[in-house]
Amino acid sequence: MASLGFAAETKPLSGSRPNIILLLTDDQGLGDLSCTGNPYLKTPNLDRIHALGSRFTDFHVSPGCSPTRSAIMSGRHEFEVGVTHTIFQRERLAPGVVTIAEALRRAGYSTGLFGKWHLGNPNDKNDFSPNAFPLAHGFDAWLGTNVSHDYSNAKLLKSDPAGTHPIKGYAEITSNLPSHPDACASLTALSTEAALAFIEKNKAEPFFAYIPFNMPHLGIYCSKPFQGKSRRGPFGDVMEEIDDSVGRIRQALDEAGITKNTLIIFSSDNGPWIKFSDIAESKYGDARLAVGYAQPFRDGKGSTWEGGHRVPGIFCWPGTIAPNSVELNPASTLDVLPTIFALAGAAMPQDRSIDGRDIRHYLMPAESTGNVPEFKFFYSDMQNNPSAVRIGPWKMHTRIISQTGTLVSG
Repeated sequence: MASLGFAAETKPLSGSRPNIILLLTDDQGLGDLSCTGNPYLKTPNLDRIHALGSRFTDFHVSPGCSPTRSAIMSGRHEFEVGVTHTIFQRERLAPGVVTIAEALRRAGYSTGLFGKWHLGNPNDKNDFSPNAFPLAHGFDAWLGTNVSHDYSNAKLLKSDPAGTHPIKGYAEITSNLPSHPDACASLTALSTEAALAFIEKNKAEPFFAYIPFNMPHLGIYCSKPFQGKSRRGPFGDVMEEIDDSVGRIRQALDEAGITKNTLIIFSSDNGPWIKFSDIAESKYGDARLAVGYAQPFRDGKGSTWEGGHRVPGIFCWPGTIAPNSVELNPASTLDVLPTIFALAGAAMPQDRSIDGRDIRHYLMPAESTGNVPEFKFFYSDMQNNPSAVRIGPWKMHTRIISQTGTLVSG
């Protein structure tokens, strides 16, 4: 491991290493929480983590699924780690990338992934490389899907020492998920139950639980207790199940007595898939009540307009982060890795650049006296070509990428 060029581990600023729970939704817009102004959705548990923590009003991700996930894992822009907007066949997170899970495990954390991976898929295009899946990148356990659940090659999988499919160390639960709506409807609940079991098992020692929900990516599914319950149609049903999952996770922390030693981070991988929002007949059926809101911003998923990459960013650590606070300074998922490393005392890699910043000063200014470097963020297109750049308060487009194929909001 020394060849990776790690710095020495440091003492956590807060004096103790917090547990880390990172929650990520799929294709959720900024306007899809009641705490961000949605009048139809009931998200009391997500509202509660905001009430107990800090919400960024200017929080950014990549406009696509895989790049946001690579940014979270590596703290680096997607074009620096070779990840395109959507990983299909040969591409995968490179084995030399130092991930957040790998470094936290080195620092003594148990690490678990419960939900969609979408950073590689072992197949004949990459010689069934084990580097395509989570255990090769620092995770002790995984239950979830390899890709988005609407792909024909989507599988529900779990880590299993005795498993051999699709490669050694994994077991297949369900294949071809689009043909199994019942399995799709169980995804949120399965991720939640696996995360709860992981928390219970590891509550006595520091842990990192990464929970990237499959929903509300089209086609949307939720379990039976939530079907037809919301005022926002199928989309609302899905979001209210996710909110319930967040409540169950918080309850587990309370019961274990570790709420005040646990940092919860919540965000989305990109904006909503708005090109389906006015379509009554599509591959996903009637999608008009199945797509979220990017309002007040323009466009959505895949776009370099704000609606594609400006999403919720909530950080909750009761007793450490000031409650019910709103942060106006810009931040992004690139900042998650260096901030968590500083909080956990994990060693930063020294042989590569890290694009993210340590934003502890925004979250806990009384403890962190350093200045946060100026915000810089690059947005790429489907071919990994930089298409826009944000520096401080200024943004420049070098090409216009729009989900709807127009230069105006869809």
